Amino acid sequence: MFETSKARKRRLSDGFFQYCKGKGIDIGCGNDPLLPWIDKHDLQQGDATYMKNIKDEEYDFVYSSHCLEDIVKPIEALNNWFRILKTDGYLILYLPHRDLYEKNRILPSKWNHDHKFFLLPNTNDPPHTWSLEFLISKTDYQYNILYIKTCNEGHTITDPNIHSDGEYSIEAVIKKLDSQ
Repeated sequence: MFETSKARKRRLSDGFFQYCKGKGIDIGCGNDPLLPWIDKHDLQQGDATYMKNIKDEEYDFVYSSHCLEDIVKPIEALNNWFRILKTDGYLILYLPHRDLYEKNRILPSKWNHDHKFFLLPNTNDPPHTWSLEFLISKTDYQYNILYIKTCNEGHTITDPNIHSDGEYSIEAVIKKLDSQ
């Protein structure tokens, strides 16, 4: 819970917020939006896979924290998140890292039964774990991955029977390129 808030101090020192200029949307934010003025999209607004009622190229940045892993069709979701993003805008993903959060390789998740799959930055480990880099590569859009990194600030608990503390996530910033 409150994964976005946990990352704020690190992000301020990292210069992260340079990617959050203009009009933005936070997909799956619950009560923890990235910024107070950002548009919010959660269950009440509809399925995050399709982003219905949001027009193409509406946003300068699209942010989602700990949501993609709850979606049955993650590539379709990523395609729609790119669809609502303007060219040269940023898709920003913050996702639970399998080895820091789950500390397990086999579904179901011990900590969140909504998880449909686990994630690692760039390693596929079928049948339960997908590489974020791989999922992004399967989208229909041109893009440039600015970074994909493991965020573990304040993470101290490695015991698989105790819920993790601190950050236990993968953070990615992807720039949408002109598709022509």
